Amino acid sequence: MPREYRTIQEVAGPLMLVKDVENVKYDELGEIELPNGEIRRCKVLEINGSNALVQLFENSAGINLAESKVRFIGRSMELAVSDDMLSRVFDGLGRPKDGGPEIIPEKRLDVNGTPMNPAARNYPSEFIQTGVSAIDGLNTLVRGQKLPIFSASGLPHANLAAQIARQATVLGKDEQFAVVFAAMGITFEESNYFIESFKETGAIDRTVMFVNLANDPAVERIATPKMALTAAEYLAFEKNMHVLVIMTDITNYADALREVSAARKEVPGRRGYPGYMYTDLATLYERAGRKKGSDGSITLIPILTMPEDDKTHPIPDLTGYITEGQVILSRELYRKGIMPPIDVLPSLSRLKDKGIGEGKTRADHANTMNQLFAAYARGKEAKELMVILGEAALTEIDKLYAKFADEFENKYVSQGYETNRTIEETLEIGWELLRILPRSELKRISDEYLDKYYEK
Repeated sequence: MPREYRTIQEVAGPLMLVKDVENVKYDELGEIELPNGEIRRCKVLEINGSNALVQLFENSAGINLAESKVRFIGRSMELAVSDDMLSRVFDGLGRPKDGGPEIIPEKRLDVNGTPMNPAARNYPSEFIQTGVSAIDGLNTLVRGQKLPIFSASGLPHANLAAQIARQATVLGKDEQFAVVFAAMGITFEESNYFIESFKETGAIDRTVMFVNLANDPAVERIATPKMALTAAEYLAFEKNMHVLVIMTDITNYADALREVSAARKEVPGRRGYPGYMYTDLATLYERAGRKKGSDGSITLIPILTMPEDDKTHPIPDLTGYITEGQVILSRELYRKGIMPPIDVLPSLSRLKDKGIGEGKTRADHANTMNQLFAAYARGKEAKELMVILGEAALTEIDKLYAKFADEFENKYVSQGYETNRTIEETLEIGWELLRILPRSELKRISDEYLDKYYEK
């Protein structure tokens, strides 16, 4: 029987102090019953002797200190999971948001998850085809990887996220594949865009969505990614599905952490974010991966907008430490009308060499990837020289490289948000571009591939 208390001392923002409690634990859930019978939910943030500091999930307006009761439920936050979650939309606390019925749970899982033993992890090694050339060809996503997208405010990361969620597939095998989509602090318009986009293409049938809107409480925002990852762990490790988790926007999540940390009067770290933000982000990101003895896997694409387009800001900075690379969107390419505006040179997938090559993509993939990077980098240098010195100062070969850079952006990177390219198409476009350059320039590709593909 839950214990009830009428000892609410004070309410400050999302926090409430309850005195004289017994046997209440950290992270335990509670319910506040208002005099009119309305129930609001909260969880215990800290225990000091017999005082409990609790955090409200809804707002604190209208709570009458003398008349309201608090009950502690004796368990931490849980998510009801079952196969029926697919094709459903939930709010940040796992309640149905699509007008459908409540889920009849197969089991209830603690949203904090159980940490994966590093020794029980399998190394990521299988290629995931996203249908986006700049990712598949140059910054390949591998199953079990954590590959964030670094965007900036006003750039079309939502379009890219929806495109990857709709198109992502694993080649050659007929395996169960699901997408878990977590949205934190996004506008109603964005949320609508995602839901409609998944419905139109039928991708919703294999998608579980957790949506926390900008006007929902900040505390719910902190729970949203945990809910999503709990659903992903259930589908991956209990139902043996391959799950792609897309989370947007991690910046809103970190801002909610900062807000709650400030309310608790904790000592702030860099730029006012709590000192434990690194640990907190790691507890999210590290829930991705593959487990020995389980066929399922979780691949994670967190999306974050870099404040002031600054990749040294704490959020992208810490994310870069924990994840295996990053895909960076560029304002300059966006202004040129390149869709998606992926800046391939600073982008990086640290596991790409594990997911490409014979039997995974194609034998010539690694060679052409290196050659395209090198040629594009040289082409951009040539274009910068052209701006400073004029075209006349360039050698003939430099002019070819400059032409290559333009063609590369327009044909390879820019493909729109509706095009789904197979890896063969992506590699073919790469060869088409490399034919702009004379064969003698292609020093990173071995002769057997040049004979086979360049001379076509």
